[in-house]
Amino acid sequence: MYYGRMGRPLNLSLDRTAKVPLAEQIRKGVSTAIEDGVLEPGARLPSWQDLAAQLGVARGTVRTAYEKLAAAQLIEASRATGTRVAQRPRAVVRTEPPPDAGSFMSIYQEMTQGPAFFQMGVPAIEIFPATLFARIRAHAVRAEASAFPLYPDPRGELVLRREVAGYLAVARGITCLPSQVIITGGFSAGLGLTLSVLGLGGQTAWIENPGFPWSRKGLELARLSLAPIPVNSEGIDIDHGLRQHPDAKLVIVTPGQQAPLGPALSLERRIRLLEWATANKVWVIEDDYLSELQLAGRAAPALASLDRDGRVIHIGSFSKTISPTVRLGFLIAPLDLISRFAEVAACLAPPPCPAVQLAIAAFMREGHYMRHLRRTKHAYAAKRQALLDCLESSVSTDRLAAPGLAVLLKLPKGTSDVAVAREALTYGMSPSPLSAWYASPDSADSGLLLGVATAPTRNLAPICDQLLDLIRRSTDRQT
Repeated sequence: MYYGRMGRPLNLSLDRTAKVPLAEQIRKGVSTAIEDGVLEPGARLPSWQDLAAQLGVARGTVRTAYEKLAAAQLIEASRATGTRVAQRPRAVVRTEPPPDAGSFMSIYQEMTQGPAFFQMGVPAIEIFPATLFARIRAHAVRAEASAFPLYPDPRGELVLRREVAGYLAVARGITCLPSQVIITGGFSAGLGLTLSVLGLGGQTAWIENPGFPWSRKGLELARLSLAPIPVNSEGIDIDHGLRQHPDAKLVIVTPGQQAPLGPALSLERRIRLLEWATANKVWVIEDDYLSELQLAGRAAPALASLDRDGRVIHIGSFSKTISPTVRLGFLIAPLDLISRFAEVAACLAPPPCPAVQLAIAAFMREGHYMRHLRRTKHAYAAKRQALLDCLESSVSTDRLAAPGLAVLLKLPKGTSDVAVAREALTYGMSPSPLSAWYASPDSADSGLLLGVATAPTRNLAPICDQLLDLIRRSTDRQT
């Protein structure tokens, strides 16, 4: 063992039983000491003769190691000064800076970290038939590996596009051709592909207020001017939009179950929106948020099922029904835009790997998907009722609502839902602050959206009590 400056040991212990040559072990040990700062620039090393004697190896072995170190410009030797560590820039330890507090990425990370109780946007893992799906996916992976190495169809695998078209006809009332189905990497990828195709930068877009924060940010990145439109019991307020922003060229809505407040867009407003869109050449993006998981009654038909003029672009995903880890979704392109969508998908937004597409197609074709949805709806309805019963014992009913797959718990006036949500993370809970869904959070209602899918199935009462106690303490500090 050789010691460098300040008596710190160098990692020069040699293992003569190892397959690594002794010269390479010496080179690596000195190199590591230099990289770690144990040997600083200018530090003198023993001559290769002296070091060979200390280590009990042949002098040629150390000489070979020194020659490699010199070739890498880690050491330098001269008759006057001997062998020394070469001068080199001080190593800079680079760490990823955290996102700015309150920025989109800061909110994104807070709302997506987990797993945690009450987390929104993810399904319940205990309900999904994981073993069955793993078997189907393994078969798909083997099929992909044995196939001829060709570039896949940028629109997605035909077998999946056929299954999606058939499913939408039955479950969502949409009549479309497989050629209209474009497979995407989830909803966000579908939205990005659609915005690239439409090319509406600089135009005005209606957004629901409150509405999905990711969609709002996506439109901003596409350089659209946002027009927040309020939402009430009948969905997005069409009259308000026509009065305030009649020149809009894009509308993005969640008509099946408004996210996050829950009401379906009324038939009257659906018809009015479509008539206005047709007359003014406005595009409508339908985010089919959780419509297949309507817990009360049958889901309303998709907005695209009423579209006769090709103004609606329907986007769905498997993130909430199967898993966000598959990163798989789809969109239905109007007939006039099929070629354009295919071009942009081929050049800028190809779908995920064929194996996961083939697995989902088989899962749907064999009837597992529809059975899974039925089981999931039954389980989520029971979870939601249990959560409501638990909260109603301590919270007045006027502070509770049940929109979609969440329970909305309204907070006392003056209580920051963002602060409560951040503190809840330390207790293994991840409710979504309602204010983050508003275009102007400072003027938004304060509340917590408690995801039903990830609500605990056991020990629910003490976890709810802990959350309510946290809210009380936070309210006391802020008032």
